[in-house]
Amino acid sequence: MSKVCVIFGAGEYYAGTPVVPDGAYVVAADGGLDHTRELGIVPDVMVGDFDSLEGRPPRTDVRTITLPSLKDDPDMLSALKVGWAAGCREFHVYGGLGGRIDHTISGIQLMTLLAGHGASGYLYGDGLIVTAITDGKLSFPAHPVPEDGRMVSAFSHSDVSLGVNEPGLKYELKDSTLTNTMVQGVSNEFRDGIDAAISVEHGTLIVTFPIEVALPQVSRFHEFSGGIGKLDTEVSKLLVR
Repeated sequence: MSKVCVIFGAGEYYAGTPVVPDGAYVVAADGGLDHTRELGIVPDVMVGDFDSLEGRPPRTDVRTITLPSLKDDPDMLSALKVGWAAGCREFHVYGGLGGRIDHTISGIQLMTLLAGHGASGYLYGDGLIVTAITDGKLSFPAHPVPEDGRMVSAFSHSDVSLGVNEPGLKYELKDSTLTNTMVQGVSNEFRDGIDAAISVEHGTLIVTFPIEVALPQVSRFHEFSGGIGKLDTEVSKLLVR
């Protein structure tokens, strides 16, 4: 079982208390420090330029990584890199959805970055979770489904996703091909008391599912190598001077 990292970002938070598993590595990304303070959670590391922080700045100590504001990596990516360097390969991100749409898109992109390197990331939002899977399968255990249903959707993030299967869902895709301009995978539904899965033989899918559904078991069809990059603490070289 991979080491778990829980990241608190500056985005919007919703009903319910974030779950921090025992032994999890906790990172506060910039304004996410405000939320950890409200929840009484002490992060292992604080990282960011702290431009979105409303409370007092963190003390400068071994647990604080202060980044320049004019940088290439957003604070959330920096937080992921800190967690990755600590050996984490399963990431739970609170405050990565809602608020600014560009931050939401950025958070979703980062979930695909993790998936492409054999890791799992989960963005917690308003009643839903967003994740991604590359060349693998998400298996959802059978669970009670209310009469009004609960939507589960899958979109191709890669140009083309081959061998897409969705057994157990209301609309069962079988060995299908999805592209990043197709929305055929939107608004599917779990079936009451039926095991379900979403898999892709080759490609990357973005998957959204209800927050009350248990996290899926993840299996991958091959080994992955490489990492998501080293922490960048420098001022951007792309700036117009």
